[in-house]
Formats: sequence, C-alpha cells, structure tokens
Amino acid sequence: MIGLNALNVVGREAFVAALSGIFEHSSWVPAAIFADRPFPTIAALHAAMVDTVRNAGLERKLSLLKAHPELAAKSDRRVALTAESTSEQASVGLDTMEGDEAVRLSAANWLYRQRFGFPFIIAVRGQRDRAAILTAIERRTANSETEEIETAINEVAKIAWFRLSDLVKE
Repeated sequence: MIGLNALNVVGREAFVAALSGIFEHSSWVPAAIFADRPFPTIAALHAAMVDTVRNAGLERKLSLLKAHPELAAKSDRRVALTAESTSEQASVGLDTMEGDEAVRLSAANWLYRQRFGFPFIIAVRGQRDRAAILTAIERRTANSETEEIETAINEVAKIAWFRLSDLVKE
C-alpha cells in the first residue's frame, strides 16, 4: 500500500508507476491527472481518473476496453493476466472452471467479442458467483453498442475503485 499523502508529493514517473495497474494496461489515465494533485481523498483520486476515461474519445475508450483480458477458465486463457486480474478472476473461481460451465463462458465470450470487438468486462469482485457473471454476459450481449460501451466503462470504474482501495490508504 501507498499513502495518499505520498502519492500527492512523488514525481510524475513514480505517480504513474504506482497507479499503472488501476486501469488495465492504461498508464495514460494516471498520467493525465498528475497535474491535478493534490487529491484530498481516495474518492477524489478515483473520480479524477474515471472522469479522464469518460471524457476520452471513443478510440481511447475502446483501447482501454480492449486492454482487458477475457474472463476465462484457465484452460481457455489466451494471454497472461496481470496480478490484479489473476486475483480478481480467482476470487470467484474462474481459474478452476471446467466442463459445461467453461464451455458456456467460452461461447458467451466469443459471441460478445464478435458483437462488440472487445472482451466482456465486469467487476468480478462485485459479483456473488460465476452464475451471475454468466447471466450478465449473456444478457449484455443484447445491448446496443453505445449502451454496452457505457456499461463496460462503468464496470471498469468499479474495478478501478477496488484496485485503488487495495493500493492507496488515506
């Protein structure tokens, strides 16, 4: 953990490095808010980061969404996960998913990616179990593209809150 006061006084490189895992492979987010310091609370820091994402252009938002890994059973995983994603996915047992459930998730991921061009994103830590995640991906595949981009960005914001809360203390 790092203290908020320390984040408010470190140099730009250290600030960006400390917060680089908050938004998956998107260090441009903390880089964009460096000059806005000091942040009085973790909530204010989070709000500044989320506002940066929400105010980004469509291409940048899509780039951020595409940087996220798919939720997948270990046997179906195509890329290595960040430490944060590994922990989050393991928290609901996605790393041990097998059989019909794994096949269902794989098929749902494929349909979702075909429809939207980016992986399904949900704040796993906010879900009660894998069944809720499977239901959500199947339901959200019916969204419009505009609606789903907004929904995915909202989920990214939730993920960022969990990660920031784990990393920074008041």
